[in-house]
Amino acid sequence: MVLDSVGIGEMPDAESWGDAGADTLGHILESRKVTLPNMQKLGLGNIRPFANLPAVENPTGSYGKCALQSNGKDTTTGHWEIAGIVLEKAFPTFPDGFPERILNRFVHEANVPGVLANVAASGTEIIKQFGEQHIKTGKPIVYTSADSVFQIAAHEEVIPIERLYEICEIARKILDGADKVGRVIARPFVGRDANDFKRTENRHDYAVPPPDNLLPLLQEKGFDVICIGKIASIYDSCGVTEDLTARNNEQSIDQTIKALNRNSRGLIFSNLVDFDMLYGHRRDVEGYAKALEYFDERLPEILDALRADDLLIITADHGNDPAHQGSDHTREYTPLLVYGKSANRSVNLGTRGSLADIGQTIAENFGLQLKDGVSFLNEI
Repeated sequence: MVLDSVGIGEMPDAESWGDAGADTLGHILESRKVTLPNMQKLGLGNIRPFANLPAVENPTGSYGKCALQSNGKDTTTGHWEIAGIVLEKAFPTFPDGFPERILNRFVHEANVPGVLANVAASGTEIIKQFGEQHIKTGKPIVYTSADSVFQIAAHEEVIPIERLYEICEIARKILDGADKVGRVIARPFVGRDANDFKRTENRHDYAVPPPDNLLPLLQEKGFDVICIGKIASIYDSCGVTEDLTARNNEQSIDQTIKALNRNSRGLIFSNLVDFDMLYGHRRDVEGYAKALEYFDERLPEILDALRADDLLIITADHGNDPAHQGSDHTREYTPLLVYGKSANRSVNLGTRGSLADIGQTIAENFGLQLKDGVSFLNEI
């Protein structure tokens, strides 16, 4: 389970990314008493000192933290590394907007009347600023962020969902060459005017097809690879045997429990998107705290659904400190909580050199091996 953006403190190179002092979970816990008894029992407070979250003497799980070894701090980079892909070269970013050669080709091939914006911006602010003009002109709103993304916002009554998805697929083909961005993202919204616009849950991601990794390796050996939320889109559905739709944290948790209660054998891979999308990027400390408390309240349901030989791994893909400046991801360590009814308990897994250690551990469990990552299977 990936708690999207729940970082636990700056990495040594954070300053070079503009993220000195970033500490997503630490700053949230400093904001007030955040009630997380179930993650605390697993060992969350044992990973490092936190305000208002003391360590427990005998955690029921094992605990540690993972470095992001890859060059990046975005969704694709973090998730790919979990599956054993370590990127030496970061995906390209466009802080000053996309060049004309890309936009001209997009306008021509997607057959749209032009584009609006073409800036790096917050998704909620961009639709306030350009939404009414979009309704008048029919031009899609194109924008990016500090991450490697080409985002297309459109009102659902101006550019219907299926048409928006179609032009995103065209953009994905255009951006698969030298300008290979990590993700093209459809960002539909509704509303009457700038005071009323609201993004919907019909977002869809179009990721770069990944190189060899854990998911297709499991699939080729006959194991289930059940993906929940935006996981399948991050891996361009490569190796995915089933894609369970989940638009928010509640649905992701429900689908995870549903998958656990079925007769499957292999990997269940879930992403809880709200932490990042609703609270990290919008710098909403209190909303982030409440979302953590909600996950913690639901955690016993997940633990109860585990079979005797199941293993639960909770981590994140990067940070997104709501108390930090700006509105983008932060270069942080990610938490590592591991629990199984038949697994060892209270093991300090230390600071892992890479998120790929998670993928290597899963691979070893099923008799497989990845190129990158160091397994901790024998420790647990």
